[in-house]
Amino acid sequence: MSRPDGLSAYIAVTASYWAFMLTDGALRMLVLLHFHTLGFTPVQLAYLFVLYEVAGMVTNLGAGWVAARFGLTSTLYAGLGLQVMALLALAQLDPGWAIGLSVAFVMVVQGASGVAKDLAKMSSKSAVKILAPTAQGGLFRWVAILTGSKNAVKGLGFLLGAALLATVGFTWAVLAMAAVLAAILVAVLIAMPSGLPKGRKGAKFSEVFSKSANVNWLSAARVFLFGARDVWFVVGIPIYFYAVLSDGTEEGNRAAFFMIGTFMALWIILYGAVQAAAPRLLRAATTPEADLVGKARGWAWTLTAIPAALTAAAFVSAEPQPWLTATLVAGLLIFGGVFAVNSALHSYLILAFTRAERVTMDVGFYYMANAGGRLLGTVLSGLTYQAGGLALMLGTATAMVALSALASGRLSPEHPQVTPA
Repeated sequence: MSRPDGLSAYIAVTASYWAFMLTDGALRMLVLLHFHTLGFTPVQLAYLFVLYEVAGMVTNLGAGWVAARFGLTSTLYAGLGLQVMALLALAQLDPGWAIGLSVAFVMVVQGASGVAKDLAKMSSKSAVKILAPTAQGGLFRWVAILTGSKNAVKGLGFLLGAALLATVGFTWAVLAMAAVLAAILVAVLIAMPSGLPKGRKGAKFSEVFSKSANVNWLSAARVFLFGARDVWFVVGIPIYFYAVLSDGTEEGNRAAFFMIGTFMALWIILYGAVQAAAPRLLRAATTPEADLVGKARGWAWTLTAIPAALTAAAFVSAEPQPWLTATLVAGLLIFGGVFAVNSALHSYLILAFTRAERVTMDVGFYYMANAGGRLLGTVLSGLTYQAGGLALMLGTATAMVALSALASGRLSPEHPQVTPA
């Protein structure tokens, strides 16, 4: 382990990230379902998340330099604090406002939440490179545990958000989450052990742009991988399920909220569980880096087949049918498992390709690409579902996974005979 107290610092960082992602998942489900019931169209719903993703791109680009200059704990604390303020602001939303004003207000607040999320994410992922042990696949194992557990917690957040909306309502839900996250921030401020770098005064902002071909191609692959997920995940599938499950009554709406929230939660939890298990599935402790690079290509092409099959099913059924809904549920869960392996490989490779002195900047650049993919997927989710329904939306996801696979094909091992660090 790189520092004597590395494990305790890792545990504190992971706990902070868990708390953040629980509220992040709940907030996404609250906003989506609440505004859908207010009559927002799929495109208007997508707009609510656009600034969130734009802010994530800008934040990741700058946060890597800020962390390199001022230290990783500074960006972690800033992310937690900003999320508390965003939740408090969202509680001030007045249902009597005009739709245009409501959209603008929520976009701004979601933008602040996007900044907060990516400050916390960049800090947590970079910390793994510094703190992880260097033997027997330690880096892959630690990053998989952090990322997998984070996604499981975020999945619980989706379920929590739907449950809170159906029980206590929108305003009390966001206030409760703000209170819990504020308490955790105070606890982390008091208890965070040493072990994370404090920053270096000579860090230049120009250093955030990577000169590594592998980092750049991996970032391109990440754009299309996460675009392919969010093109159906953000707006299209939840709205489709709502149309299928709700009968238009208040009781029916509540039941639909719970069922949609449960599916989204299960998808994320499955994704997180597979991601955490990826080092064992891929035998990372004994697999050379060159072989893991090859697996990144193969798993990307495997993933492409799943949305392609779902697109064909959507073409066959022009109207919602029970068999189509069941096929979508099963297919998207399988997609989640294969997607998780792809994501875990990416998360390991970005840390394997970077150097310790550049870790925050390369990770920041990589997650800027990640946010760019989510932004692209978010916009296309509303547009493709409204313009062409399930078939166009899922066909777009297929094309984006194929582009991710092509970008992954340009990766080359930097340490061909070395097993994962």
